Amino acid sequence: MKFADEFRDREKAKALVCEIEKLANRIEITKTRPLNIMEVCGGHTHSIFRYGLEGMLPPTIELVHGPGCPVCVLPMGRVDDCVAIAERPGVIFTTFGDAMRVPGSKKSLIQAKADGADVRMVYSPMDALALARNNPDREVVFFGLGFETTMPSTALTILQAEADGVTNFSVFCNHITIVPTIKAILDSPDLHLDGFLGPGHVSMVIGTAPYEFIAEFYKRPMVVAGFEPLDVLQSIWMLLKQISDGRAEVENQYTRIVPEHGNDPALAAVGKVYELREFFEWRGLGSIDHSGVKVREAYARFDAERKFIVPNVRIADPKSCQCGEVLKGVLKPWQCKVFGSACTPEMPLGALMVSPEGACAAYYQYGGIKRHSALEPAVDHS
Repeated sequence: MKFADEFRDREKAKALVCEIEKLANRIEITKTRPLNIMEVCGGHTHSIFRYGLEGMLPPTIELVHGPGCPVCVLPMGRVDDCVAIAERPGVIFTTFGDAMRVPGSKKSLIQAKADGADVRMVYSPMDALALARNNPDREVVFFGLGFETTMPSTALTILQAEADGVTNFSVFCNHITIVPTIKAILDSPDLHLDGFLGPGHVSMVIGTAPYEFIAEFYKRPMVVAGFEPLDVLQSIWMLLKQISDGRAEVENQYTRIVPEHGNDPALAAVGKVYELREFFEWRGLGSIDHSGVKVREAYARFDAERKFIVPNVRIADPKSCQCGEVLKGVLKPWQCKVFGSACTPEMPLGALMVSPEGACAAYYQYGGIKRHSALEPAVDHS
C-alpha cells in the first residue's frame, strides 16, 4: 500500500532497533534500571502491541502505557450522567461507538439502549446535527468527548447549529486537554519517567509549542511521534539520542502531519466555543485542574449540562478493577487481578478494556506476540 508500506519496512526496523540498542548501552542509567518511556496516546499503545514493537526493544527500555485514550479516562459518574440524559423522554442520545460500552455504576449506554433509550451511534457530531434537523420534535444530544483532536469538530458543529438556527441540538461536553494531564503524571510521586512519545493526533491541532514546559521545567525529552512502526521506532531512537547527549527538548518526528504552531482554524473554533473548566474528574487520575473544557455562556443553549438536570455524582471504580494503576503506568495490563478473567472486551469491568485504544484491550487482542514476530500486523492465535 503506497504511503503505508514505506513505514513498515522490516529491514529498516531491524536497523533502527540495532541503533536503539547501541544508544541504550551507552546510557549510564541503563546499568541499574531500564529507561521508562511513556507513550501518552492510546493510538501509539495500539500500534506498539499490534506490531510487536515492545518485544523488539532491548530489556533496557521499558514502555509505559499512558492515559491517552479519552474513552478510557471517562469516570463512571459521567457515564451515569449520559445514561440519565439518554433515558429522558423525547431524547435521541448520540455517541461514537466505543463509548457505548463504557461501564457506568449501573449500566452502560448500550444497556440503556437495550432497556428502551434511543441511543444511536454516529461517526461525527455533524451526523447528530443532521438527526436534529430531521427530528425537530426530539432533543438530540451529542456525547462530545476526546482530547484536542476531536474538540474542533464538535465546536464547528455547534457553530453550524447556531448558523442554521437549530434549537433542538446540544452537546454533553466531556472534552479534555492533554497538557495538564502530562503535568499531573510528571508530578506523580509513584512514577519515574525518562521521556515521552508525544501524541500525534492532538499535536496536529495544538502543535508542539505547548509541550515546551516538559523539557524546560521537568528536564524530560519528548518526541511527537507518528503511528506506523517505523515512526514509533524512530521516535524512540530520537528520545534515546537526546538522553545520551544530555539534552531535554521537544522534537517532532511526525513532521509530515504535525505543524509547529498547530492548526489555526481549528484552534480558533475551539477558543470561540469552549472555555477551561476549573477542574475535571479523570478515571484513575482523580481531579485535575483545568484539564477539561465546557461550552461558553454565549452558546449555553447548545450545552446539554445546562439544558438537562444530570446527577453529576462521583462514583468510585469497582475495587477489583485496577484501571487507575494501569492508566498511570504503575501496572501493566496483565498485572491487573481481573485482566482476561472477570474483565474481557465482551464483558468489561473497566474502560481500558472497552476502547480499541485502551491498553488492556490492545494487550488482550495482541498480547500473544513473540519477540521475533514484529512488523507484520499481529494475529492472536490463542
